[in-house]
Amino acid sequence: MSIIVAELLGTMLLILLGNGVVANVVLKDTKGNNAGWMVITTAWALAVFVGVVVAGPYSGAHLNPAVTIALAVAGKLAWGLVPEYLAGELLGAMLGAFLVWVFYRDHFKVTEDEGGVLACFSTGPAIRNPFSNLLSEVIGTFVLVFVIFYLAGPELDIVSTVDTKAVMGLGSIGAVPVAFLVWVIGLALGGTTGYAINPARDLGPRIVHTLLPLKGTSDWGYAWIPIVGPILGCVIAALVYMALS
Repeated sequence: MSIIVAELLGTMLLILLGNGVVANVVLKDTKGNNAGWMVITTAWALAVFVGVVVAGPYSGAHLNPAVTIALAVAGKLAWGLVPEYLAGELLGAMLGAFLVWVFYRDHFKVTEDEGGVLACFSTGPAIRNPFSNLLSEVIGTFVLVFVIFYLAGPELDIVSTVDTKAVMGLGSIGAVPVAFLVWVIGLALGGTTGYAINPARDLGPRIVHTLLPLKGTSDWGYAWIPIVGPILGCVIAALVYMALS
């Protein structure tokens, strides 16, 4: 399995299950309607577990441009491999979001809450304040990436080249630890913006929301925050890790 295919499949499963639980909780007349934040954060953590199990042996299971960029900044991944990772992650996120729509199509039709419909695809702020929202994404992604570096430990000392398959990423630390990491970030730091902490996780599904016949706008005015915030957070995490190593 190539890097791009592994990242596509892993990210597709991540978004299908992660956005799927949001749809189950938010959309009208589902069995899980109004199940709450604990259900959402738990399922997102388990969705990461599933994606890592599938993609880990082949690509290291980045599943997130922030992870890919951080590894490249820290010299743990060849920059020549970055485009392949990013392409797989974005395409996988789009495919996963489309499958959520297919799966819950009847419930999307009967749900009148436009904000709830958008929430099944992309993130949004609880209180709209661009600076605070950006800071939330920076801090959340910093915690994710910084802890990943330390959980992975010495295994990250091997630098990949364009001619060698990369095995660094979430898979380097095992599916269970990274699932717990994402879970605690969601529980502790997810209340302000919905903790995108992953540019592909937000951008891919937002594009799909725009293309599908759904109620409401895709809120592109906010879309830069879950892209720029995670990128800033992952770069800061990589630089701090390098300074302390």
